[in-house]
Amino acid sequence: QVQLVESGGGLVQAGGSLRLSCAAGGLTFTDYHMGWFRQASGKEREFAAAITWRGDITTDADSVKGRFTISRDNVKNTVYLQMNSLKPEDTAVYYCGATQSGGTRYAPSTFRRYNYWGQGTQVTVSS
Repeated sequence: QVQLVESGGGLVQAGGSLRLSCAAGGLTFTDYHMGWFRQASGKEREFAAAITWRGDITTDADSVKGRFTISRDNVKNTVYLQMNSLKPEDTAVYYCGATQSGGTRYAPSTFRRYNYWGQGTQVTVSS
């Protein structure tokens, strides 16, 4: 049974930082690209960042470029999202997702391409 467990969310002031973690179990971690998505209240889930199974290629949404960094540790089966210079508009529930790489070169930015999801962690940025 695949499990993705996010942690690290919380309340932070604008300009602050948070580091999210997503621990994966029940799968061969290196068979999967990983992604972070977020969903603000009343809005659709949107892409934040993704990383290939090898960790060599990352993709960021324009809205987080230069502020968020995705990384992974294939020994600890964990993917991270370092979030700096946080803004109130970053407030959302953050989800990590896993998608089988299937030999693809890049991790997808479309949430429908992801097979497994965690339960989410709330990030709230106050102004």
